[in-house]
Amino acid sequence: MVALRALIIAVCLLGVTPAIAAESSAFRGACLTKAEQRGAVAAHRAVPLAEVIKNLRAKGHRGEVVRARLCRRGERLDYVLTLLARNGKVISVTVDAADGELINGR
Repeated sequence: MVALRALIIAVCLLGVTPAIAAESSAFRGACLTKAEQRGAVAAHRAVPLAEVIKNLRAKGHRGEVVRARLCRRGERLDYVLTLLARNGKVISVTVDAADGELINGR
């Protein structure tokens, strides 16, 4: 079962839409390292990722998180999440890291 899930995720990620790829490239080079992420959360500049995921699920986004990044966009921090929806579609979601509110997502 685990191997099947991994295979499905891999196949879906290979079929990432150009829009998601373009959005991802907008953040390339501006994302924080793991140590910087921990520092941002400790300094209360970003809510914990677990809280972001909990908020997304409460708003109906039930997909499995396959990638999560904390990135700089101007003066603010955003979480850029890649979700694998139950129907097999790959979804990109951007969340304001300061308050955990959804900025955009399909």
